[in-house]
Amino acid sequence: MPKKKTGARKKAENRKEREKQSRANREHVDVAKHPCNSNMECDKCQRKQKNRAFCYFCNSVQKLPVCAQCGKTKCMKSSDCVIKHPGIHSTGMAMVGAVCDFCEAWVCHSRKCLSTHACVCPLTDADCVECERSVWDHGGRIFRCSFCQNFLCEDDQFEHQASCQVLQAETYKCVSCNRLGQHSCLRCKACYCDDHAKSKVFKQEKGKAPPCPKCGHETQETKDLSMSTRTLKFGRQAGADDDDDYYDGASGYDSYWKNLASGGRDRQDDYGEDDDDEEDEDEEDDEEEEDEDDEEEEDDEEGEEEKAADSMAGLKLDG
Repeated sequence: MPKKKTGARKKAENRKEREKQSRANREHVDVAKHPCNSNMECDKCQRKQKNRAFCYFCNSVQKLPVCAQCGKTKCMKSSDCVIKHPGIHSTGMAMVGAVCDFCEAWVCHSRKCLSTHACVCPLTDADCVECERSVWDHGGRIFRCSFCQNFLCEDDQFEHQASCQVLQAETYKCVSCNRLGQHSCLRCKACYCDDHAKSKVFKQEKGKAPPCPKCGHETQETKDLSMSTRTLKFGRQAGADDDDDYYDGASGYDSYWKNLASGGRDRQDDYGEDDDDEEDEDEEDDEEEEDEDDEEEEDDEEGEEEKAADSMAGLKLDG
């Protein structure tokens, strides 16, 4: 007969089951609606940001802190409070019990919130998949991508979701074979056929789609998604229009043909005019040089004639 379980053994098993269930529920929490990720407007600088203990911009403490677990701003007469306040409704810093290390928000002094929030905080590993910033590195809220379920900051949520359904391949074929991939993983951006979607590491639950054999994320059928393949735009084919008559698929030098069609001829004419002007200037320079040479020759001839006349005059005097 099996041994009877002791009370401590039963408590330990129940605790493990609760932790497992809380981890499973944490993946399905709507992060945008959770109190620790709600909107907050600073009392001092009037800037909107995520719910946090201290303002991200001016580091001031808010007058009415909001609990990151239950979302309340006033603690009523209750017996669950760690700090008893009979007959008094506590607000402000009198309601605060702790600061969460993950979501950077106040937790009220309720025994339930203090003991459960740190374990089930939905922003435990909330690093943006695009910029890799954590909650403490930016002042905005945290969201999840509706396709790959990764965390996104407020700056990158729209840009990421616009390009999330793009496969890292040029076809819809399975990664391991040439058959059509019927199951797509939006985290790995890959397709798998029925045979290769089965994994020995990650078990498939009944009534659910098979998990991705690479990362374990739940796959979806490719036909239910608006998936697109990766396209490569080469440099010499960038900006080419199909309707252009001058575009040739073999050459593809789009900018070259555009220059020729628009302003290339004018530039060639300008170049021709410049060449003509240079030729005219060269001819003028040559003519001036020739005139100078002729004048020098004439001066030399006159000098020789004068010398000859002087010698003749000397001969006559001697005679």
